[in-house]
This record gives sequence, structure tokens and C-alpha cells, in this order.
Amino acid sequence: MNEPRGLSRIELLQGTLASSHDVLQVDTGSLYPALHRLERQAWIAAEWSKSENKQRVRVYTLTAKGRKQLERERSQWEQLSHAIAAILLPPAESEP
Repeated sequence: MNEPRGLSRIELLQGTLASSHDVLQVDTGSLYPALHRLERQAWIAAEWSKSENKQRVRVYTLTAKGRKQLERERSQWEQLSHAIAAILLPPAESEP
């Protein structure tokens, strides 16, 4: 992962979460403990690297075990979100 020139790590993190249209906001005090938990569960792997401007950065990648867990979580999320959507939709009018 290359850090864009002139951006701090916090700015980079905020830019990464911008794809959620500012709906998701993660405080760095919450992010790094979560990353460490994922690493302990072997769902992600971390290694040190150097950015384009020669700064040392930690790069996280999803492992095979993490991809399997992601699929399980995604499946559960889809079931839950479909159930909630069904509850929120008005009842279908019966056809004559």
C-alpha cells in the first residue's frame, strides 16, 4: 500500500473510509485494536513496508482464512438485511 505524498496516516485512513460517503467513520483508537484482533484470529496478515516517500508503514492483507470468514459474515449480513428490508416494506396488496 503506497501512502499518497503529503498525507498523514490519519488523513489516509479517512480517505480510505470516504467510499462509504462519510456514513462510516472509524476513530484510530478503535481501528488499530480491531486490526490486532483480526490479526490474532489469522484473518489478516500484517507486514512492514516503505511508502513512496520512504516512510515505514504497516500493510494489512486478507488471508485465505479471512476470506472464508468474510464470506460467512457477508452471507449472514445479507440474510439479516433482507429480513429487515422485508419488515420495512409495506405489505403487498392482494391481487383480485
